[in-house]
Amino acid sequence: MKKSLRSDVLGFVKKKLKVSGDTPWAKYPEFVVLRHQDNRKWFGLIMAVPKYKLGLSGEDLVDVLNVKTDPVVIGSFITQKGIMPAYHMNKVAWVSVLLDGSVSISDVEFLIKVSYELTKSKKRVK
Repeated sequence: MKKSLRSDVLGFVKKKLKVSGDTPWAKYPEFVVLRHQDNRKWFGLIMAVPKYKLGLSGEDLVDVLNVKTDPVVIGSFITQKGIMPAYHMNKVAWVSVLLDGSVSISDVEFLIKVSYELTKSKKRVK
């Protein structure tokens, strides 16, 4: 696996969003769930996935980040290199982002912030 942006992503969410990922599956210790502290909703999932499962050539592993996005604009995201319909998630609202450098860290951070906003607790109007 080539250099991954995994540590950059984890550093970003820790510093900017005050979130530390958790690893809920003993069978997959490299899978990291990013979730809100208050409502526990996921806004991201980092996984090491065989390339062929993503429709890419090769059997080696690649780190991907699944993030939620607005279904209205999802089509524009998946036309970009390194962004595809979500692996193992709802493909209407989630995308998978390759963390192999094909998507810039600034674009990855933007997608994380979008996902974070879409999954945060809704303010109740009294």
